[in-house]
Amino acid sequence: MSGSEYRKVFYGSFIIATRVKNELEQIGITPIIKDEGESQRLAGYGSMTQGYQDVLVHQDEYDKAMEIVNRIQGEMEKPE
Repeated sequence: MSGSEYRKVFYGSFIIATRVKNELEQIGITPIIKDEGESQRLAGYGSMTQGYQDVLVHQDEYDKAMEIVNRIQGEMEKPE
């Protein structure tokens, strides 16, 4: 994606990607969700990455988005 105005802030499971997307939208950032596994499935090909998604944001919103992503990942790593 060289030359793109968008940067990847997260790659992972559909469930966590959805949470990241929702929290970004709550602070006014509209992310792009990229699901290559689903695209391959719909085209009739197999995929090793089924259920994983990329979350991308505009490069101007990258730092703010990474704060959210890092917080979510920190919460996921906390022992109960």
